[in-house]
Amino acid sequence: MVAAFIALVCIVSALFADFVAPHNPFDLATLDLSDARLPPAWIEGGSTKFLLGTDDQGRDILSALIYGSRISLSVGLASVILSVAIGVSLGLLAGFRGGWLDAFLMRLCDVMLSFPAILVALLIAGVGRALFPNAHESLAFGVLIVSITLTGWVQYARTVRGSTLVERNKEYVQAARVTGVAPLRIMRLHVLPNVLGPVLVLATIQVATAIITEATLSFLGVGVPPTSPSLGTLIRVGNDYLFSGEWWITIFPGLMLVIIALSVNLLGDWLRDALNPRLR
Repeated sequence: MVAAFIALVCIVSALFADFVAPHNPFDLATLDLSDARLPPAWIEGGSTKFLLGTDDQGRDILSALIYGSRISLSVGLASVILSVAIGVSLGLLAGFRGGWLDAFLMRLCDVMLSFPAILVALLIAGVGRALFPNAHESLAFGVLIVSITLTGWVQYARTVRGSTLVERNKEYVQAARVTGVAPLRIMRLHVLPNVLGPVLVLATIQVATAIITEATLSFLGVGVPPTSPSLGTLIRVGNDYLFSGEWWITIFPGLMLVIIALSVNLLGDWLRDALNPRLR
């Protein structure tokens, strides 16, 4: 319940960042370079102006974290939704049809497992910069989502394929076949609802993995542009000032990343236990 509450607070803050954040880190007119690298709880005029300090551009760290969590959650959720759509479709098709199609899709899964998301993102980013040298910022979010999706659908395909192999031999599927129901209709209306339980649990856990992957890619410079305060970008910027005493620029984004990932993972574990009839 604590993990669910923390995850809910992070999601609500990210969705309503325009109203929750004390400053807008995207509004260049409100930024002042004289406010750069101010320590946490900076007091001005008798009131606390920057609770968590500022970064090298004078942006409020607290506001940047709220807006940055929106970027990280958006990329994570979008990549997981695409991964679920691709993985569930291919896994359901492979498990229900079997034969050469099943063998081909599973070998494709084996090939995709050998390519980590970071390597795929570097490859896609390199090709994108070569083809569109002036569109780096517009391609940044697409590179993140596509790279995480290309390496994330495999887990769903294998999970759904294993569950489908069990479900396709049960009596209700055989009865539907005997009555002349089309295979596509059987897969969509009968098999799919019975294999979605593990997918929901896996998707919840994979959201945290996608967020960490996005932060890693942004830290390496492949993700969102430096002008967008994602968690990975903030950690990368703060890393340059870590040993000069401005520790808050990287520590607070790192803690935010840990809190989001841990709360989502614990929520996924709870969901797995709740959907497992053997643990009731």
